[in-house]
Amino acid sequence: MAPTDLSAARAWPFEEARKVAARLEKSGKDVALFETGYGPSGLPHIGTFGEVARTTWVRRAFELLTGKRSRLIAFSDDMDGLRKVPDNVPNKEMLATHLGRPVTAVPDPFGTHESFGHHNNARLRAFLDAFGFEYEFASSSDYYKSGRFDAALIRMAERHEEVRAVILPTLGPERRATYSPFLPIHPKTGIVMQVPMEEVRPAEDLLIWRDPADGTRHATRITGGHCKAQWKADWALRWFALGVDYEMSGKDLIDSVKLSSAICRVLGGEPPETFTYELFLDAEGQKISKSKGNGLTIEEWLRYAPPESLAQFMFNQPQRAKRLYFDQIPRAVDEYLQHRARLRVAADPAVPAWHIHGGAAPNDPEPPVSFTMLLNLASVVNADDPEILWGFLARYAPGATPRTQPLLGKLVEHAVHYYRDFVAPTKRFREPSPAEREALHALMAALRDRAADLEAMEPEERARAIQDLVYDAGRREPFLQPNKDGSMGVSRAWFNALYQVLLGQEEGPRFGGFVALYGIAGTIGLIETALARGETPVA
Repeated sequence: MAPTDLSAARAWPFEEARKVAARLEKSGKDVALFETGYGPSGLPHIGTFGEVARTTWVRRAFELLTGKRSRLIAFSDDMDGLRKVPDNVPNKEMLATHLGRPVTAVPDPFGTHESFGHHNNARLRAFLDAFGFEYEFASSSDYYKSGRFDAALIRMAERHEEVRAVILPTLGPERRATYSPFLPIHPKTGIVMQVPMEEVRPAEDLLIWRDPADGTRHATRITGGHCKAQWKADWALRWFALGVDYEMSGKDLIDSVKLSSAICRVLGGEPPETFTYELFLDAEGQKISKSKGNGLTIEEWLRYAPPESLAQFMFNQPQRAKRLYFDQIPRAVDEYLQHRARLRVAADPAVPAWHIHGGAAPNDPEPPVSFTMLLNLASVVNADDPEILWGFLARYAPGATPRTQPLLGKLVEHAVHYYRDFVAPTKRFREPSPAEREALHALMAALRDRAADLEAMEPEERARAIQDLVYDAGRREPFLQPNKDGSMGVSRAWFNALYQVLLGQEEGPRFGGFVALYGIAGTIGLIETALARGETPVA
């Protein structure tokens, strides 16, 4: 597509891209610099994926709108001091002896890299590479030590009091008395020191400070990696030194963005265009916390669904809080499949799949059934093996195999995992009420009467015809419900009964489609079993 074709695109990545385009028009730059940040004291997580994916969509939209180039830096704050020992690492006792030192100066507890920071940086890069993101990796330790930040550090030293004036109103009295944007590295212990500066001498490239442990006075170079900036100042320093044009961050960093932007202006730079995304909530609507473990890991999501479904979840309304828990996965998968099918019809940038797939529909065929349908089939047949599902799928969609339908093959594997872990332990069948028994008898009789001609139909036509029979069976009290046009329809209670009585779950797919997939005879068997449940035995 030519850039002019997208001038009216309203998807949120294009709205953000226009802000970056206007910024470059004003600055005269030819290349836009996008940035994402990463704290390397822990491993990459689902939020890391979300931030990089969303930034990538804005970056791609910018390039298509303007025809200009862009870069994405994945910046690791690996000069930060190790504040605490993570729970999920070996050799915790060893790590505890290195608290306070930059993570790139802490030995690797796994024994595979030169430092803990290098280990986690490697994990970050492998994580980003696995999803095919295009980025340039940047290490804070490398940038400080190589001199990339030297000029900006001297500028910050020259405006030391102005920078302090931005931060001091946000601090308590005790911290206010000692705050400096500079954190010198202790020449003997290697610890990142948080101490007041007795003197800041930019002309001499020196920080003068005193060790609170023994009172020793030290003179530390400002440049060359001998100190680093406090994190809000560090963020501003990075924006100023590198000329960052765009960066996203979570709602919890709104105040930090404001302060870092003010510091960037003090240094003489223009802070980047920013975007605040909402945080994820757990099933109870509480903020997700890594320490509480109440969230969903990316490994867990990818066990139950393809990565594109996670991208779909991240694309939807990023400025609205969303619950991130297992029940969201089937919905996200089917929403992705729907948008992917739309992308095949028209390359519309309003469709999330357009952004997920870079504007072009994938080459592999669309699955003939939804993920929810697969889950319900797995539930009914107690599928702990993919081959069980393939037996039904081959009859419903002749020629469908893992080779001819690669995406369907992945969904089948995911459906079996999801069934084993979530559906099987929670299946609860209830007895039908007298009214439900009457409706189920009617449905069973209709399926028997129409079995031959239904089986002769194409799958989609068969599903529609069965759905009509389902409605007809439920068109009786207490399921009658008036439609807006005055005609009599069928209430949700009838379909809830089908799911709860026949499938043992609270909700399910469009029932006609399920019967078409599961089979007429099999469905009649389900109804017979349900009707027999709770019947009084004849003496």
